[in-house]
Amino acid sequence: MKIIIAILIGIYLMLPSPKFPDVPPGSLQSNEPADTESVYRQAYYTNLARPEIMDYYDRAFRGPIQYRLNLPPEDAYSVIRDQTRSSFLEQIVHPGRESLYINAFVPTKPTEQININGVHYLNKVTIRYLPSHPISRLTVLALSSLLFLWLVKEYSHV
Repeated sequence: MKIIIAILIGIYLMLPSPKFPDVPPGSLQSNEPADTESVYRQAYYTNLARPEIMDYYDRAFRGPIQYRLNLPPEDAYSVIRDQTRSSFLEQIVHPGRESLYINAFVPTKPTEQININGVHYLNKVTIRYLPSHPISRLTVLALSSLLFLWLVKEYSHV
């Protein structure tokens, strides 16, 4: 039974990762240097509200097992990039595989308003994708399985 479970988990871990989600329709890709310095981080300006943004990424980053975490906006400094301003930060997780962080900044002061080429945008959204390599996933599975078997053996004598 343990081997069957390990094989099923191994199959799950070997499934291909979803590609980096496209920019939502009606949004403008940011060309700022901080937003283009990594292939795993993109930012854009949009007029979509939070539920619309999260629904879009739930569909675009769909996986066989998935859940969402609502993180404190203060974590954007360490998760997205230092000096990142944040109004909300959420994470879509594929357990044992990859994650997608969605950070949005919604201006509240008149001096923070986002106007680009004469167009007003309600918020700036920054996406960070954290992929993992299948070999790394299988290595963690193998080591975890060995540790589990060793612990079962050790505690079966108690």
